[in-house]
Amino acid sequence: MKFKASAFLLFSLSISQLWAQTLIISDDFDKQALEYVSVIAPQFEFIGYSDAKGRVDISSINGADSIIIHFVGYKDLHLSFDSLDSLDFRIEMSAKHLALEEIVVSASRWQENASDVSMKVTGIPQRKIAIQNPQTSADIVGLSGEVYIQKSQQGGGSPMIRGFAANRVLIAVDGIRMNNAIFRSGNLQNIINIDPFSISQAEVIFGPGSTLFGSDAIGGVMNFHTIQPLYSKDTSTFKDANSLIRYSSASNENTAHLDFRMGSKAFASATSFSFSRFGDLEMGSRGPDFYLRNDYIQESFAEDRIIENSNPEKQIGTGYSQYNLMQKIGFKPNEKMDLTYAFQYSGTSDIPRYDRLTQRDENDTLVYARWDYGPQNWMLHSLTANLNKKTSFYDDFRAILAFQRFEESRETRRFRSGIGTVNAEAVNAYSANLDFKKQADAKNEFFYGLEMLYNSIASEASIYRRDPNDSSSIANSTRYPDGSNWLSAGAYLSVKSEIMDNLILHGGLRFNQIVLNADFDSANFLVPVRTINLNTSAITGSAGLNYKLEEDLILTLNLSSGFRAPNIDDIAKVFDSEPGAVLVPNPDLKSEYAYSADIGFRKYFEDAFFFKANAFYTLLENAMVRRDYVFNGQDSLLFQGELSRVQAIQNAASAYVYGFQIGMDINFTSWLTLELKYNWQKGQEELDDGSTSSMRHVAPEFGAAQINFKRAKFEALASLIYNGEIVYNDLAVSERAKENLYTKDALGRPFSSSWITLNLKTGYHVSDHTSIRFGIENITDQRYRPYSSGIAAAGRNFIGSLAVSF
Repeated sequence: MKFKASAFLLFSLSISQLWAQTLIISDDFDKQALEYVSVIAPQFEFIGYSDAKGRVDISSINGADSIIIHFVGYKDLHLSFDSLDSLDFRIEMSAKHLALEEIVVSASRWQENASDVSMKVTGIPQRKIAIQNPQTSADIVGLSGEVYIQKSQQGGGSPMIRGFAANRVLIAVDGIRMNNAIFRSGNLQNIINIDPFSISQAEVIFGPGSTLFGSDAIGGVMNFHTIQPLYSKDTSTFKDANSLIRYSSASNENTAHLDFRMGSKAFASATSFSFSRFGDLEMGSRGPDFYLRNDYIQESFAEDRIIENSNPEKQIGTGYSQYNLMQKIGFKPNEKMDLTYAFQYSGTSDIPRYDRLTQRDENDTLVYARWDYGPQNWMLHSLTANLNKKTSFYDDFRAILAFQRFEESRETRRFRSGIGTVNAEAVNAYSANLDFKKQADAKNEFFYGLEMLYNSIASEASIYRRDPNDSSSIANSTRYPDGSNWLSAGAYLSVKSEIMDNLILHGGLRFNQIVLNADFDSANFLVPVRTINLNTSAITGSAGLNYKLEEDLILTLNLSSGFRAPNIDDIAKVFDSEPGAVLVPNPDLKSEYAYSADIGFRKYFEDAFFFKANAFYTLLENAMVRRDYVFNGQDSLLFQGELSRVQAIQNAASAYVYGFQIGMDINFTSWLTLELKYNWQKGQEELDDGSTSSMRHVAPEFGAAQINFKRAKFEALASLIYNGEIVYNDLAVSERAKENLYTKDALGRPFSSSWITLNLKTGYHVSDHTSIRFGIENITDQRYRPYSSGIAAAGRNFIGSLAVSF
């Protein structure tokens, strides 16, 4: 018996000693484990990395006098083994408030230090997302303070980047392109398909990104990285789970989220689920009466009725719901290879398009009883293989095979009309990406790859009777030619070369081939065009310099070109593009090209001050814009019962946009910082008559000032958001006709007014596993609309959430 007791005691002491030589690393504020922290002991030639629970085995460096603990974005620690022993082998690291050192992926499709990149790339880390508590992924990129967000309805969000938006900016998820062949030039809401709770990091490239991402990447690229399966680094099984519930008052939002991960050394899994229900959004009480919702249409089989709104600040017809599901399964057969299968799904309820529901005719009567985007569904299957093995051709290799299905629809019916129309579209999008990285020598690194994309489009349309005794419907002219397809094949090569100790050169080229086929069914299309075929190619490139005058002073210069080839929406759509106008196909449409120059300056003063500025100019040639058109000898035609002027997407002469972006971070103390952002841009496009107009998607000046406080377990963020005005003379000609969007100046002309909001977000970490967050947005209850938006923003909004981890 004594022998057994002694053996048990000896075993326990051995385990205790082994545990004592396992270092555990966490964040000093929220106490969360830090993964991939490097632990370096130079005299032992040792380097180890912490696992998902912040653990790293340091038993092999017992007695080391110098141990360096390093993690990107955190202050380095220099300790000895004995000092770690005195801390019970548990340490906490402090985040840097200001740092040039940041890891980004989007600049080369591989991880690299942001200080080595010549183009402007902004990263939005998960910790910044958490304190802001955004409702959608569109709101997340808006957190950068450098991307402008337009909304036509609550269930939307169309980012504007340097004067470009919609299908001139590219959205990617885990390196997979989301832009498809029916992405339109009008404002898009597809970005909200991405679950904001699944995002671990968001990145924005400013300026053309066509060298790496192909067509559409003219204004910029938004790349979202979602949570990944995590493997255990020993024989134990890694487990973690996170849950959250949230409520916001302005839209009566109710949100619930749950994610959990498990991992062994060879297998890992990550699961995420979110659900949100939003009620009708309430605007502020202080601002133009023009935005008030004084009346709305109540649908009835007997007869539609106009109802007086008892609360004009409530925007009747803005509520919707959405759910998101993600499942990832990882397999790691060895240390050099891993495979990940991912499934993502997003579904919404009907989303009323509020700007159309508030549209009025010449008699000041509401036009539409119903204008809904039908359930918007997005599904993604992907298989990603990563291989880290040095060969003659590559050091790292990644292959991504993906299938996406997009489903969307529109249902419209005019006030007291007995008939309505339904359009439904589905896109099957197949993609294959092969990316390679090769370190040729100590100063030269190459990135190259291939991309293949194929989209097939299904399009249906019908006219239905709104009669309880007769639910029959007939086929109608579809939005797109059913069965049309779009194919893209591209190859790129880029290089990063340290030509001097303090000078890095970036350069790249891409060749792209685009093939499009659209066949019109004469039974459903009253147009003379029967077939449209497009076969075009493009060569784009980039060249950049990153000059480090000092370790903390960087100058950058970047020249790049981008292109956008016509897609199905551009070249083959039949649709009422705006009240009183119908868009028709244009078989002569060609690609548009952008040429951009960007100069940047970054200065970092220890951990006290960080200043960054970029100036840019972009020229757009052969710009695809909507213009009046003569179709089959006619400048107007009867479409869905209304005589409408004919328009088509056409290649205009040129357009340009220029501006600058300034940012400043000031660290007053270790717990109090100030962050400032300011953006200014102007753009002009040439009109048919030779005159010029402001570009439609050039946002007004905008900026933000944020004070961050972080002490003990409490953090707070107070912000001022500023938005300048666009007077009538500076408003794009195409925007002046949208009188239901804009308030009026003293002469009765539409203009976009300026506004300022004050906001406060707070968080308190009750324990290592529980945190609560509370925020007040638009504290002064301003009533305003962001530029080009069809819906007023939220008034005073109280947000509360509870997060629990396991």
